Amino acid sequence: MSTPVNSMGFAKAPADTRVVVAMSGGVDSSVVAALLKSQGYDVVGLTMQLYDHGAMTAKSKTCCAGQDIYDARRVSDMIGIPHYVVDYETTFKADVMDRFADGYIHGETPVPCVLCNQTVKFRDLLKAAKDLGADALATGHYVQRIDNGGRAELRQAIDPDRDQSYFLFTTTRAQLDFVRFPLGGLTKPETRDLCISFGLHVAAKPDSQDICFVPNGDYAAVIRKLRPDAAQLGEIVHIDGRVLGKHEGVIHFTVGQRKGLGIGGEAEPLYVVRIEPDTGRVIAGPKEALLRQSFALHSVNWIGDGEGPSSEGTPVRVKLRNTHTPIAATIFADAPGSARVVLGEPEAAVTPGQACVFYDGARVLGGGWIARDKADQPIPHNLRRQAQPPTVAGGLN
Repeated sequence: MSTPVNSMGFAKAPADTRVVVAMSGGVDSSVVAALLKSQGYDVVGLTMQLYDHGAMTAKSKTCCAGQDIYDARRVSDMIGIPHYVVDYETTFKADVMDRFADGYIHGETPVPCVLCNQTVKFRDLLKAAKDLGADALATGHYVQRIDNGGRAELRQAIDPDRDQSYFLFTTTRAQLDFVRFPLGGLTKPETRDLCISFGLHVAAKPDSQDICFVPNGDYAAVIRKLRPDAAQLGEIVHIDGRVLGKHEGVIHFTVGQRKGLGIGGEAEPLYVVRIEPDTGRVIAGPKEALLRQSFALHSVNWIGDGEGPSSEGTPVRVKLRNTHTPIAATIFADAPGSARVVLGEPEAAVTPGQACVFYDGARVLGGGWIARDKADQPIPHNLRRQAQPPTVAGGLN
């Protein structure tokens, strides 16, 4: 008689299946650890130390703060599993924080949560799990992993308000074979109810809301600390060539931004249309100037069927922000790792540095990073006309 497949997808008893749980000290990962332990699995907790935790407090709404390591350890003690802390401060700074700062300097708007999942979580932490003899790495992400005829597929969570599939588009097929997401079929209230039923002290703990290394929302301050020479003065230029004012550095701006430009006297509201890191100029214009229907992607990851999108065009739906409703698009394969997206209708949310994630219904097919391409080329200097008096602007929103 063959051994039935357990809930982790292995043909052996749960007690013989080692699952390492990535424990952040929050409700979600704590419930994952407690749930798997209650099902009889051989569970080991791993918590990442990513940066200087000394300034973080129990009230911080970030993940991986100093209190969180204590909470993860306490939950592990309560449910009776071993718990280890792995120090990834150096790699986190290089692969997430530095890339975040450099992205803004180069006129992009990075997504550090994607970078974190791509590097320290599903590269370094996954390797640590394998070194511990794990059969799988489980996380508290709200996303589903479905076994379809022996091939793992990544799908959106049951709860659309909690779905985190956008942040996991860089997951490779090999990684998807190893990782598990036990919460993908639950809502957040159901997860909190489980936390209460397990008697865990973190049941009322607030969700992480901020980027972990930017707990007060001041992106520019973090960038200046990482790159002291980043804030260079420049001009705010209208798309018609008029110089509208001055700014204190392109790191204060993102494409689509309306507030904080510090300019007035125009007949209509102005938005950041593009950022020119080489010239130090921020280009502003009316909302319709933001509309884009075609753009390029780099570092494309494909986990759908076949080898990737067709050069003749693959119809999909795409998300341009985590909170963006998926819209119709066609993906055209370009050079290796590159693609061009043609949207069904023009959108104003096309921002260099953000992720464009591909979907087929609820299934995640992959995605790529939005690149600065021809539409982002600078306004020629000979088209500029000076407008007086200039003002100084700043402030990320």
